[in-house]
Amino acid sequence: MTPDDLVALVRNYNPNCDEDLIRRAWDYGAAMHEGQRRHSGEAYFTHPVAVAALLTEMRLDDATIVTALLHDTIEDTRSTHEEVAQRFSPEIAELVDGVTKLTNLQLSSSQAKQAENFRKLLIAMSRDLRVILVKLADRLHNMRTIRSMRPEKQGQKARETMEIYAPLAGRMGMQWMREELEDLAFRVLNPEARNSILRRFISLQRESGNVVSRIAGDIRLELDRAQIDATVYGRAKKPYSVWRKMQEKDLTFSRLSDIYGFRIIVDDVAQCYQVLGLIHQRWRAVPGRFKDHISQPKQNGYRSIHTTVSGRDGKRVEVQIRTREMHEVAEAGVAAHWAYKDGARVENPFAVDPAKWISSLTERLDAAGEDHDEFLEHVKLEMYADQVFCFTPKGDVVPLPRGATPLDFAYAIHTRIGHATVSAKVDGLRVPLWTRLRNGQSVEIITAEGQRPQASWIELVHTGRAKAAIRRSLREEDRERFVRLGRELMRLALENVGRRLTDKALETAAQMMGLKDAPDLLARVGSTDISARHVVQTLFPDLAAAQGDRVDSAQPVVGLEPGQSFRRAACCQPVPGERIVGITYRGKGVLAHAIDCAVLAGLEDQPERWIDLRWLDGRHQAVHAVSLEVTISNNAGVLGRVCSLIGGQGANISDLRFSDRKPDYFRIFVEVDVRDAGHLHAILTALNAETDVAEVRRLRDPTRRP
Repeated sequence: MTPDDLVALVRNYNPNCDEDLIRRAWDYGAAMHEGQRRHSGEAYFTHPVAVAALLTEMRLDDATIVTALLHDTIEDTRSTHEEVAQRFSPEIAELVDGVTKLTNLQLSSSQAKQAENFRKLLIAMSRDLRVILVKLADRLHNMRTIRSMRPEKQGQKARETMEIYAPLAGRMGMQWMREELEDLAFRVLNPEARNSILRRFISLQRESGNVVSRIAGDIRLELDRAQIDATVYGRAKKPYSVWRKMQEKDLTFSRLSDIYGFRIIVDDVAQCYQVLGLIHQRWRAVPGRFKDHISQPKQNGYRSIHTTVSGRDGKRVEVQIRTREMHEVAEAGVAAHWAYKDGARVENPFAVDPAKWISSLTERLDAAGEDHDEFLEHVKLEMYADQVFCFTPKGDVVPLPRGATPLDFAYAIHTRIGHATVSAKVDGLRVPLWTRLRNGQSVEIITAEGQRPQASWIELVHTGRAKAAIRRSLREEDRERFVRLGRELMRLALENVGRRLTDKALETAAQMMGLKDAPDLLARVGSTDISARHVVQTLFPDLAAAQGDRVDSAQPVVGLEPGQSFRRAACCQPVPGERIVGITYRGKGVLAHAIDCAVLAGLEDQPERWIDLRWLDGRHQAVHAVSLEVTISNNAGVLGRVCSLIGGQGANISDLRFSDRKPDYFRIFVEVDVRDAGHLHAILTALNAETDVAEVRRLRDPTRRP
C-alpha cells in the first residue's frame, strides 16, 4: 500500500479529509521505523499501515487514522510525545500516548496486577474511546499475522485476545471484530478442534449442497412476494461460535442446531416487524428463541430482532432483522459515533454517545473499591454480559446479564432495596431468590425493614454490582466482630513471646505495616488477612526468631545430602515426633511425608527417590502448620473460647476461616502452628474437652500438590 492508496480509502467516505496531514504522518512514521523488521521479516511500518487501513473500514476521522500510523512511534522509536504534538497536534499526541500505555499493560499477569491494569484500560477508554479502537485494530492485525511469532508468544497473545480483547470488542458492539478475534485465537489455542469443525462443515456441504444459498433464496422469495426491498445475507457460524455452543450444551456437531445465520436489512422499523411476520408465517418459530432488541436495545446501541426458525429440511436457522441504520451500528458498535460519510459525521440516531456509554460502564465498576479479586470478577462479568431485559411493576426496563436473579434485579434498582430484599415475585408468582430471570419477565421485589444481606447471597447473585454491595455490607457488619477476634488473637500471639498487648504496640504495628490505625490492623488480623504471628514478627523480630531456637527450623531433619533443600509435604503436614520419609521432587528438593501418607503408595515403584529422614532431637520451634477442621455450636462467644484454648496451649493461629455456616453450627478451618506431635495432641485434647466443640479432626488431603 502507498500513501496515495491510504488517502484514497479515507476519501471514499470523507472527501474533505486532510490529505496533507495523512501523508505527513505516513512519511514521519516510515522514517521513525526505518530499518525495523517484524517477526515475519517484513518492514515494520507495514503493520501501522495495515492498522490504519482497518480503521478506514470503520470510516473513522483523520486523527484516528493518523494515530494508527504513529501508534508505535513513541514506544519503539526515538520519537517523543512532545515531537508528535509539535508536528501534528496535541490531540494526536494524546491518542498515540494512550495507545502506547495500553500496549505496555500486561493484561494476562498476576491477579492483582491484572486488576490494576484493567483499571488503567478503563481510564484510557474514559478519556478517549478512539484509543481502544486503534488498539483493537492493532490486535486484530497482530492476530492475523500471529504465525510469525514464537509458539509460546502465540499462546500468550491468543489467551489475552480470547479473555480481554474479543469480549471488549463485543461489549463495544463490534461483533464482527469479536468473532474474528475469537476465531483467530481459537486457531492457536485449539487447532485440532477448529479443524475438526471445518471438516464437518465441508462434509455437511458435500452431503446437503449449499444450504446457505438455498435458504437465502427462500427468504428472498417471500420478501419479493410481499414487495419488500431488502438485502439478505447468509453464512455458516464461525468455528469458535460452533465449538462454544457444543461445549455449553454438551452436544456433538451432528446434534447441533442453528449453525447457520441470516440477516435481513430493510428500510424502516415497520418493515422489520412486517418481515418478522412473514418469516414466522413461512417457517415454524422455535419457542424461547425470540429477542426484540429494537424495543429493548442493548447499552452499546445494538438494535435488531432475533428469531430462530425451523427452515428447509427442518434445519434450525437464526434470522436477524434490522434497518440499514441499525445495521451500521451493529457493525461498528460504539465506533459508529465517529463514522464519516461524504465528508461529514454520520447522524445515525442509533449510535451511542461514547461518553455516556463508558460512564455507565466505569460507574458500576468503581463500586469494587480496592478489592482486586472483586474488581476483576466485576469487570469480566461486565465484559461478557449477554443481557436479558426485565420490567419493574411500573413498566420500567431493567437490563441485566444472562443468569441474573431477583436479587441482582433489586440491586440494579438501588443498593438500599437490594439490602432489604426478603422475597420476590416474578410475573405475579412468588419465587426463590436464586431463580434465573428470563427476557420480558416482570419482577416485584418485596422488602422488610431491618433486613440485612446474608453471606449466602454471594452465591445467589450474578452481577458484579450486587456482589460488591453484599460484600461491602458484610464487611461493615463483620468489622466489629473481626476487631474483637483480632484483639484476642494478638493478645495470645504476644503472650507467646512474653509481651503484653497494649494500644501503643498496636498503633506502632499499624504504622510499621502501612495501615490506617489499630482497629484496621485488628480487623485484618481477625479476618485472617494478616496473621497475628506476622504482626509479632514485625514488632519484635528478635524475640520471634529466638523462640525455641534449640532446633534450626530451616534444617530440622537428619538425612539430607549437602545442598539439598527441605520442605514438609502439604498433603500430610508431618510434625516432629511423627515418623517421616523423604521423597525427591525435581525442582522442589526433598519433601518430608508422614510414613502413613496416602501419596507414598503411588511411589512404591520409584525407590530411587526415597530418602531415610528423621526429625532432630530437641525443642522445635512452633512453626509447623497443621490444618484442623473444627465444628462448633452457633452460640455467642464460642469462637473466642476456641481461640483462647489454642492460645492457652502456646500455639499460634496462622489462618482461620469459615468453611460452612448453618443455623445451629459453624464449621471452621483453623491452621495452627505447633512444635511437635505432643504439642498437637495437647491442642486436640483441649478442644475436644470444650462442651461447644462438636468435632475436631486433623485435615490431610492427598490431592494437595507437594
